[in-house]
Amino acid sequence: MMGGGDVMMGGMWLWWIVGLGVLVLLVWAIARAAASPAPLQGGDSPEAILKRRYARGELDREEYDRRLSDLRK
Repeated sequence: MMGGGDVMMGGMWLWWIVGLGVLVLLVWAIARAAASPAPLQGGDSPEAILKRRYARGELDREEYDRRLSDLRK
């Protein structure tokens, strides 16, 4: 017959294993994200991304023209 202490030890080991699994997944996800640079959206060119940002209102006309000029140099 198992005592109450034995049941608690089993539960404690289970939580250690779950916690370790979560930690391993977290480290793996961070390492994977850091290793691969974010791809351009849909393979768009920098000019296409700039146009989208201007269309969304993130850039004013002067900033858009300046950045477009820089890209074309």
